[in-house]
Amino acid sequence: MTGFVGRKRELQVLNGLTQKRSASMVVIKGRRRIGKSRLIQEFGKGFKTKYFFSGVPPTSETTKQSQIDEFARQMCVHLSLPEMRFMDWGDLFSFLGKQVQNGKVLIVFDEISWIGSKDFDFLGKIKNLWDMHFNQNDKLIFIMCGSISAWIERNILKSTGFVGRISATMTLAELSLSECAQFFDPPGKRLSAFEKFKLLSVTGGVPKYLEEIRPELTAEQNIRNLCFTTEGYLFDEFDKIFSDVFLTRSDFYKKAVELLVNRPSSPKEICDEIGVTLNSTASDYFDELEQAGIVKRDYAWHLKTQTASKLSHFRLKDNYSRFYLKYIRPNKNKIQNGLFEDKSLVGLPGWNAIMGLQFENLVLNNRKKIWELLNIPPEEIVWENPFFQNKTSKHPGCQIDYLIQTKYSNLYVCEIKFSSTEVKIDIIPEVERKMKLLQRPKGFSCRPVLIHVNGVHEDVEDQQYFSKIIDFGNLLSD
Repeated sequence: MTGFVGRKRELQVLNGLTQKRSASMVVIKGRRRIGKSRLIQEFGKGFKTKYFFSGVPPTSETTKQSQIDEFARQMCVHLSLPEMRFMDWGDLFSFLGKQVQNGKVLIVFDEISWIGSKDFDFLGKIKNLWDMHFNQNDKLIFIMCGSISAWIERNILKSTGFVGRISATMTLAELSLSECAQFFDPPGKRLSAFEKFKLLSVTGGVPKYLEEIRPELTAEQNIRNLCFTTEGYLFDEFDKIFSDVFLTRSDFYKKAVELLVNRPSSPKEICDEIGVTLNSTASDYFDELEQAGIVKRDYAWHLKTQTASKLSHFRLKDNYSRFYLKYIRPNKNKIQNGLFEDKSLVGLPGWNAIMGLQFENLVLNNRKKIWELLNIPPEEIVWENPFFQNKTSKHPGCQIDYLIQTKYSNLYVCEIKFSSTEVKIDIIPEVERKMKLLQRPKGFSCRPVLIHVNGVHEDVEDQQYFSKIIDFGNLLSD
């Protein structure tokens, strides 16, 4: 198993709870394979007494009783007791609660939505368990976690039954690029920034995917092994993500994600393509996709008034999902017949365009590092996001990969440029055109920034056009 990487802030918060003089209830959510259980295991090293419970993935044959039976089995193993049978969660929880009245104890309910999927009163009984038992032990930490973030948000975080009881809530995101780099550099082996990018273009910052990488192999060999063989870890991971995260199995989710493979789109554009009305139901679906970490909604804003615009685009945030939908799913039959084992990655259709989108994701997911490299204190930033203005009779349309506006009327126009070779001199008129189209208020300074992955031609540097040129390798460093 790879040594534990990252999550310093989350561990600091969890360890801080052990210093309280009262019990703590914690909620941890995040997409499949993001490292929730791994984080809890690392935190749990400080506990001599710890009980981990996990639900059974619900199927058409799963019942309330089967979930209770599995939970009871796990409890008896933890407590070294002979097998016991309970008919109700209330009785089971009452028994468990009496076993943890004293001492430093960690209790974890993993995949909480699975455990209680067949009992409408399940969460109410957890509330009673907390009030009557867990809360009586001032050294107890109780963690509920799961992959279905929208379910947790709706049934726990927004439930009146848990108001005032939750000490900390965490949503685990992908690891930062500097943390990802730790998976690639064992002693004696050094990978180039471009090699690391190719791997991250598929895995993103998902810890479990990164653990599957073999640094002694090239990026191409790793991607073939993981994606283009039937035994590969990422060959059918996409379907597992959707079956785990979206219990309703609505076609809307997959169709929306499929539409975002090649470009960001507005909510209305997505709904029009799917053939549904943009209403509260569709908005709930979009919200669930975003909470699951699959898509990201980027909002524009008014530069002069610094107020939010009504314009927004959804972007496919998860690099693996895009790679799967673009290259794995359409070729599943060929992969199963062994026809992709020697396939050249650069020969895949639309490779450069897709890599450009993957590169943008990695950069945008690590924007704090960009602020640091540009020497912009976070407190000076009033807005930052991908920026777009629609074409009107008064001004042309415009799209900026990433725009930062500071309270001192500075605009940093960031061009996120993927190229399989050095970035050439023609990048300058391309960025200059975008800056001219941008409706910049009077008195605003505009500073172009280039973020690249595979080098910059000396002619670009000689022009001294860009205020800052950032190499992808800079984002990978601490």
